[in-house]
Amino acid sequence: MTASASAVAEPVAEEAAPAARPKAAPKTKRQPRYHVVLWNDDDHTYQYVVSMLRKLFAHPFATGLKMAREVDTKGRVVVLTTTREHAELKRDQIHAFGADRLLARSKGSMSASIEPEAG
Repeated sequence: MTASASAVAEPVAEEAAPAARPKAAPKTKRQPRYHVVLWNDDDHTYQYVVSMLRKLFAHPFATGLKMAREVDTKGRVVVLTTTREHAELKRDQIHAFGADRLLARSKGSMSASIEPEAG
């Protein structure tokens, strides 16, 4: 544009754009959570429980020992809280873990179940 052309141009009035409303982020619904519950029995040692919890859940030794004591004294312990599908998988892995080789009377895996997390 040349200097003479810019002097002739009239200023253009700009219309104020309507204020844009920020869109609310869609609320994602959280999946229901489920507990994986390990049940006590007399056919598995603390060593078995701690080892299983370390291998299947990556719980540190101290956490596994604490959970082994709780299942022994209270009859049950929650070992994980997660989505239903993942809880079912972990329950099935407990059931498939096998017998305690340190006890001759141990014929199979420990029992586990899943239950909805109280809301």
